Amino acid sequence: MKKYDIAAFIWPSYTGDEPRSRIFWPDGIGEWQTVDSMTDRGYPGCSWPRRPVWGYVNEADSAVMEKQIECAVSHGVNVFIYDWYWYDNRPFLENCLNDGFLKAANCKDMQFYLMWANHNATYLWDKRNSGDLSTVVWNGVVTPEIFDNICDRTIEKYFKQDNYYCIDGCPVYMIFEVHNFIRNFGTTQACRAAIERFREKVKAAGFPDLHLQFVHWHKQSYDWLPDNDENKGASGIEIYDYLGVDSVTAYNWGCAVRLDGDYAGLTNEYLDHIKEFTQESSTPYYPNLTVGWDTNVRFQEYMPGVVTGNTPDKIREACLKLKEITDDALENGKLRVPLITVNSWNEWTETSYLQPDDLYGYGYLEAIRDVFC
Repeated sequence: MKKYDIAAFIWPSYTGDEPRSRIFWPDGIGEWQTVDSMTDRGYPGCSWPRRPVWGYVNEADSAVMEKQIECAVSHGVNVFIYDWYWYDNRPFLENCLNDGFLKAANCKDMQFYLMWANHNATYLWDKRNSGDLSTVVWNGVVTPEIFDNICDRTIEKYFKQDNYYCIDGCPVYMIFEVHNFIRNFGTTQACRAAIERFREKVKAAGFPDLHLQFVHWHKQSYDWLPDNDENKGASGIEIYDYLGVDSVTAYNWGCAVRLDGDYAGLTNEYLDHIKEFTQESSTPYYPNLTVGWDTNVRFQEYMPGVVTGNTPDKIREACLKLKEITDDALENGKLRVPLITVNSWNEWTETSYLQPDDLYGYGYLEAIRDVFC
C-alpha cells in the first residue's frame, strides 16, 4: 500500500509554560481551562461535555509528547503541523514544539513543519471576554526586517532538523493569512521580493529551494490592495501564480464551505470545492480532512455554526473519499506527494480533534488507521 503523509495541525495552547498565555488562561494550564469549563448548554448539535482520555496534560512536556507521538504514528498520523506565532517581535506558544515535541525521545519517528499563524490575536482565546472580537491584543503583521529575522531563525532552528518535512527536498513552510502576509510588505511586488529573499536564504542553507504553501481561502477579494499594486483586484489564483506559491491546502473545511449542519453533506461540498479549484488553477491543492466544528466552547453566548453527525464512521467515509481524490491527483501529476492535512490533532475548543475522548474513544484515530495504514 502507498504510504500517505497524514499531517495533523497542532494548536500549541495546552500548556501553562508560556508566561504570556496567562492573560487568556490565568489558571496556568493553557486552554484546557476553557475545555474544562464547557458543559451541555442544550443548543442544537451540542455534544459537550467532552473530556480527553489522557487528561489535561502539558503538551510542552517531552514525556507527554512521547506517548502522543507513539499513538499518532501507530494510527497513521506521521506529520505534525505546528501553528507558529510571532507577536511583538518574539515568538508565542513555541513551548509545545521546542520543549515537548523536539525533546521527545521518539520525535524522529515522525516529521513536522510550521504554519505561521499570522492572524491578529483577539479576545477569541479568552472566554471571559470573547464577546469582544474587535479588540486586537497583538497584531499579526510584521515589518519586512522582522520577516527577514523570522526567516533566518526558522531556517536555523527548524528547517535544519532531520525530521523537518520536505517535498522534493524543499522544506515546507505554510502561511495562514495571505492578506496579512502581503500587508507585511505593502504591495504584492514587495511581497514577491521578500519571498525570493527567503528562497535564497533557504538555498544558502543547503536546500534545493523553499516549498511555500498557503492556506487557500475561497473567493477572497484583493480589491483592498493599494492603488500602486499591479495586482489590485486580482483573484486568489492569480495572486498565487504571481507570488510563486508552490501549493495550497485548507486549515479546515471552513476555508471553503460554511461549517454548519450534517458532516456527510459538508464532505461532499468540500470535495466539490477541490474539484472546482483544480479545474481553475495549476497550483497543487493538498486535500484536508476536518474532523468537526463547534466553537461554542470558547463563547459564553451561543455561536451559530455546529457540525453534526461527525461520528468515526462518517470520518472513515470522508477519509476514503479524500484518499480517492488524492490518488487521482497523484496519478494525473497534479500532486507531488500523497499529503493530506488534518484539522486537527488537538483543536478541542473548535471541536475538531483526533485525540481520544470520552465520547468516541480512539474512534477518530482508528478511522485514519483503517483507511491509510
